[in-house]
Amino acid sequence: MKSIETSPTTIDSYIAGFPEDIQRILTKLRGVIKKAAPDAEEAIKYQIPTFVLNGNLVHFAAFQKHIGFYPTPSGIEQFKDELSVYKSAKGSIQFPLDSAIPYSLITKIVKFRLKENLAKRVSGRK
Repeated sequence: MKSIETSPTTIDSYIAGFPEDIQRILTKLRGVIKKAAPDAEEAIKYQIPTFVLNGNLVHFAAFQKHIGFYPTPSGIEQFKDELSVYKSAKGSIQFPLDSAIPYSLITKIVKFRLKENLAKRVSGRK
């Protein structure tokens, strides 16, 4: 699906590599994450958009039929009941492109991950 021949170095360049309809979803997802974790820094890690605050917070990526969201295993475990309708693995969730993206759930997950990462900073863990 991606049309970029080289790996993106910013989230803007990552999003720009997709068709307009997918760009709209990725842009909204980015905004939802930024609103939930305003102090997090943007990065590209593992060639996908990443938000970082005292370690990786969440990652996301677009695929042909879904948006991948990567909130670490703890983020998935904490919201396993609400996420049970989506295909998932230990550290990832797939939100199908033919269904509404659950932005409010994503907000809750990001806020949970933010609390986890901030607690690590207070305790001195990484």
